[in-house]
Amino acid sequence: MTNMKNKYFSLGALAVACMMSANVAAQKATSFVVKANQPTAEIQPTMWGIFFEDINLGADGGIYAELVKNRSFEFATPMMGWKEQKKNGTTGKALVHNQEAINPSNRRFIRVESGSDEGFGLSNEGFRGMGIKKGNQYNFSVLARQPQGDNVAVVVELVNPDGKSIGSATVTPQGKQWKKYNVSFTATETEPKAYLNVWAKGKGTVDMDMISLFPQDTWKQRPNGLRADMVQLLADMKPGFFRFPGGCIVEGRTLDERFEWKKTIGPIENRELTVNRWNTEFGHRLTPDYYQSFGLGFFEYFQLSEDIGAEPLPILNCGMACQFNTGEVVPLDQLDTYIQDALDLIEFANGGVNTTWGKKRADMGHPEPFNMKFLGVGNEQWGEQYIERYKIFAKVLSEKHPEIKLITTTGPFPDGEEFDYLNTTLRGMKDTRVDIIDEHYYRAPEWFKENATRYDSYDRKGPKIFAGEYASQTVAIASPDNRNNWNAALSEAAFMTGLERNADVVVMASYAPLFAHVEGWQWTPDMIWVDNLRSFGTPNYQVQKLFSTNSGTQVVPVLLDGIAVTGQNNTFASASIDKKTNEVILKVVNTSDKEMNNEFVIDGVKKLQNRGTHTELRSDNLNQENSFENPKAVSPVQKQIQVKNNKVQLKLQPYSVNVIRVKIS
Repeated sequence: MTNMKNKYFSLGALAVACMMSANVAAQKATSFVVKANQPTAEIQPTMWGIFFEDINLGADGGIYAELVKNRSFEFATPMMGWKEQKKNGTTGKALVHNQEAINPSNRRFIRVESGSDEGFGLSNEGFRGMGIKKGNQYNFSVLARQPQGDNVAVVVELVNPDGKSIGSATVTPQGKQWKKYNVSFTATETEPKAYLNVWAKGKGTVDMDMISLFPQDTWKQRPNGLRADMVQLLADMKPGFFRFPGGCIVEGRTLDERFEWKKTIGPIENRELTVNRWNTEFGHRLTPDYYQSFGLGFFEYFQLSEDIGAEPLPILNCGMACQFNTGEVVPLDQLDTYIQDALDLIEFANGGVNTTWGKKRADMGHPEPFNMKFLGVGNEQWGEQYIERYKIFAKVLSEKHPEIKLITTTGPFPDGEEFDYLNTTLRGMKDTRVDIIDEHYYRAPEWFKENATRYDSYDRKGPKIFAGEYASQTVAIASPDNRNNWNAALSEAAFMTGLERNADVVVMASYAPLFAHVEGWQWTPDMIWVDNLRSFGTPNYQVQKLFSTNSGTQVVPVLLDGIAVTGQNNTFASASIDKKTNEVILKVVNTSDKEMNNEFVIDGVKKLQNRGTHTELRSDNLNQENSFENPKAVSPVQKQIQVKNNKVQLKLQPYSVNVIRVKIS
């Protein structure tokens, strides 16, 4: 009996031992090796940046903090956004006057005639309403005159949807000459859908133009400035560059509607408004009230770049309208105006105060140069027409400004006939300078994972790459049903490890589009969503920010079984050394639905500090999105980790983006 008992005990012990052995085998960590002493490329400070375009109410109604829509009555329908208001049955009338012969850049003003002391006036609806904060100061300004020498007061009043006044002030213009008048007041309530009344009180006539209202709490408290919350989201990314003003908006549907930078500088009241090319582009989101006031112009773009520590990257029209629309072109022998615009822009950005355009910059309050280093020629053009025009631009700019790096394009797609033609032609040009080629990718999430190796085989001696526009399309390109969900962001992170791993080829990258207003968008997905008072970063924003703030200075290999990690076991990775902080930075993306037990061996350094940080961005739900109600649903969490014998033991959670930072002792 005892022998039998011992026999069963031995068999049981053996079974337990076997189970433990199997469990240990199952839990054995996958070993990744980071070759920290084998740098393969320098990571440019411009590696991760921002692309801005005035789409989705990105500028007017968005980051440009002006609250009044159609402030100078220059829309094609002059009273769009405005309506007449009367009190207690009083009489009066309003009539738009056109003085194009006097000022073609600001042709119209409104004449208001009040028939009584009770008041007659106008009401402005703002951009889907006006976002007003209790206790905040609001600054009203107007160009005005009393053409008949009357004594009509102008009463400014913010009103909630129920008609209740939530702030008001009075200004009385004097004399028959145009003058600017300012008055400030404090809001008594928070209201996302306020509107503005402008009353003419007293019998008589008053002329008004540039009727404007700004919050006091703009970015850096600049008068007539930018929404601070939106700029802060950009500054938090620590971007390496800021590309502006687009995008297809550079081209325009026709050349008459193209972006002309010279019309966007100087006094605000003299900047010539134009229709926004996105106003009726998509039948699913017609936006006929979408115009460009250019209160956010090229000076402000350069200033914003400087504020957030980013290299300015302007893109100019190359003599071609959008080829998805009219495809108009300027004859080759008539390109001089377009090329001169490029030369003058360089002088505006970099010239001394004794130069024509440098003086204009100084007169706007910035005597120091902006030190622009990059210039894009055209946006998403394709075909022989683009090559012909680029060659002319490149010849002149190379001769006169060899210090400026020129960015060219392979069109709107990452493959296909147009891409192949431009890619081959640009790389084969021996007598024309091609510094950086801009490639765009709007594709499904699977495409991004499958193309993490896209640049592994690119010519190391050829032109560099600017991944100028990319975003994972969860449904289809330009579908209104695309979502900023975790699946999209996770696929972009996988792709971005491939961009970083090939930093000797890829020198710039930016998600697009940047901003979208929840009631004024035309295109999805977008990186940052806003309403009249709030803003939040999507999961895509969180991925971009994580890569940008953890960039490093040199790429080093990260290997699995001696091979670069490019999707094995649904894992993607890149690694770098940061010379400035003396750290190893490792990015690992787990796109699988399983937890992964991993070991990371930092090879090639004598010793690491025994603690590091692990930042994790994840969600179990691939359809998870951030929202105004839950803006941090997908957001990074950081914790300390142990480092022992130059190794980090770490379990990577399913559907996660991970950044590991360890200091070298």
